[in-house]
Amino acid sequence: MLFNYQAIDNRGQSSKGSIDAITIDVAISSLQRRGFTISTISPSEEGSFFKKQFTFFGGIKVKDVVMLSRQMATLFQAQVSALRVFRLLSAETDNIMLRTALLEIADDLQGGSSISKALSKHPNAFSEFYVNMVRAGEESGKLDETFGYLADHLERSYEIVSKAKNAMIYPVFVMLVFITVMVLMFVMVIPNLTKMLVESGQEIPIYTEAVIGISNFLVNYGLIFLVVLIVASFFLFRWIQTPRGQITYARFQITVPYVGNLYRKLYLSRIADNMHTMLVSAIPIVKTLEITASVVDSAIYKAILMDAIEGVKSGNPVSDSLGKHPEIPSIMVQMMKVGEETGELGDILETLSRFYAREVSNAVDTLVSLIEPALVVALGLGVGFLLAAILIPIYNISAAQ
Repeated sequence: MLFNYQAIDNRGQSSKGSIDAITIDVAISSLQRRGFTISTISPSEEGSFFKKQFTFFGGIKVKDVVMLSRQMATLFQAQVSALRVFRLLSAETDNIMLRTALLEIADDLQGGSSISKALSKHPNAFSEFYVNMVRAGEESGKLDETFGYLADHLERSYEIVSKAKNAMIYPVFVMLVFITVMVLMFVMVIPNLTKMLVESGQEIPIYTEAVIGISNFLVNYGLIFLVVLIVASFFLFRWIQTPRGQITYARFQITVPYVGNLYRKLYLSRIADNMHTMLVSAIPIVKTLEITASVVDSAIYKAILMDAIEGVKSGNPVSDSLGKHPEIPSIMVQMMKVGEETGELGDILETLSRFYAREVSNAVDTLVSLIEPALVVALGLGVGFLLAAILIPIYNISAAQ
């Protein structure tokens, strides 16, 4: 959820902006860690839809941040100063928004700010997870390794999500073409054939009457139906942005047959990978869970992680706190328990992350292999039914003459 705030920074200057967080308490904590004294803070709902659309089409992409992190790791390893690193990279990047952010970060560094604090002012490019990783790298003096960890982590996440998205491009394209062709036939072709069937005086089969009914509806009310569909989609999208809508949508995601299993593995891979990356950077477990909850991108798993935080604060192991929820597989809980007992939780989480990443990859490949023949069958049945509904009555008319 997005929150608008007004605050005073540690130099006594007034500042205002927005921050993305799970709850208002998390937003306040995050701002206070940045050195702000908050004057006002409130949820931002207005304009969120258009802001997200703008970011989608022209914002900073994950692959840009991946490449940037890889370059920063190389430059820090070569003992280049932080100020020069950001100056150099700002001149190299083609993304205007990222270039602007890097220049502002360089200016902040020149003014005496730390790298993590400068990055935190640009949440559209650098998430809370990213900022805290950099802060840990500053404290340990291993910024080159930290940026290498970040590049590897973001690259793994980007690869998994990209594969899932790219796998759906072909099926979606085929369905859109099919729907377009069918609509054109219902609106432009079938009305002309309907006149001929009605004028013939022949008895029209019920399946042909159904096709004619759909055609008449689209011809007479097609535009109204399209407007209603667009408006309904808009309000559905806005409802999904509400807390209740997010929970409902997240629950639907992980319960849909087969696809739900894919989503569950995707989120589990993301959780394990985020936790592994942060734990190996010596970030405390409570902070690790809190930040992982903010980037997991599922309201269900966010709630699970937030509940686990309370369990850990009460003195319970992470595995026990997560094991109370059926959405976390028992194998994951048992492996984490072993990791806690042996002091190798980070390595166990890395193993789990790789396991679920492979599972996601295999599930996507299987899904694509199933979708393609299913689409062929579905399209064939749809076209066959439409042709049969029109051609059989025409054949009967020809045979009767």
